[in-house]
Amino acid sequence: MLDNVSKKATLHRMVMDSHVCPYGLKAKDLLERKGYTVEDRWLTSREETDAFKAQHNVKTTPQTFIGGQRIGGYDDLRRHFGKVVHDPKAVSYRPVIAVFAVTALMALATSYAAYGTILTFRAGEWFIAFSMAVLAILKLQNIETFSTMFLNYDLLAKRWVRYGYIYPFAEAGAGILMIAGTLNWLSIPVALFIGTIGAVSVFKAVYIDKRELKCACVGGSSNVPLGFVSLTENVMMVAMALWMLATIIWGTGEGHLMSLMREASAVLPV
Repeated sequence: MLDNVSKKATLHRMVMDSHVCPYGLKAKDLLERKGYTVEDRWLTSREETDAFKAQHNVKTTPQTFIGGQRIGGYDDLRRHFGKVVHDPKAVSYRPVIAVFAVTALMALATSYAAYGTILTFRAGEWFIAFSMAVLAILKLQNIETFSTMFLNYDLLAKRWVRYGYIYPFAEAGAGILMIAGTLNWLSIPVALFIGTIGAVSVFKAVYIDKRELKCACVGGSSNVPLGFVSLTENVMMVAMALWMLATIIWGTGEGHLMSLMREASAVLPV
């Protein structure tokens, strides 16, 4: 690593009327946080940028120079300071951790708003329902990519391709109904159906066939490996459906079950 005693750096970055390079801003911020005085040189036109790249034989901007020596672009600058550089192809559980952490906090916050305490059975139900809804949103961002990845391992989707397009809507619908605590006659069988098929499909692909695949659980653009995470998503749906069914039958008594049957008969045609 270069001697940083001088604490001066020169940064060449694109600053145009129609475009300001975000990596240039990040590089400037990183240098300043490291205590450098930055000589900020703007490349204000495409021609000026192309001439700079040709002069220094580089393919991209920004470019940072410290002590007269070129460090390189933003990623090179991070490496220079010993910081981790994100690899877009690397396996990561971060998307799933983010989803479950936020939905757990949402469930606790909702429980507090509704009951004045965070530790309730309803908070656990909301956590699963919120997770289902958020995971469905991630799938629906690019349903074509999701459905393509889904075809790699889901047993029903392989036989009926359209199921890959239906799945995110079914997951979202069941989750939303479970959040509201209504139309249980619909949300319970849907969650039980898609969750069971999903769990069996993942178990077969990963633990029986020993295949190494990407999980479609957080959408089609993630690098989350298929396995425990996707299995957990499906098991959670099955557990939620069984819990709600048990609560209806045994937990809240026959009256709730009769109410559920009346609700179904009011919606379904005779």
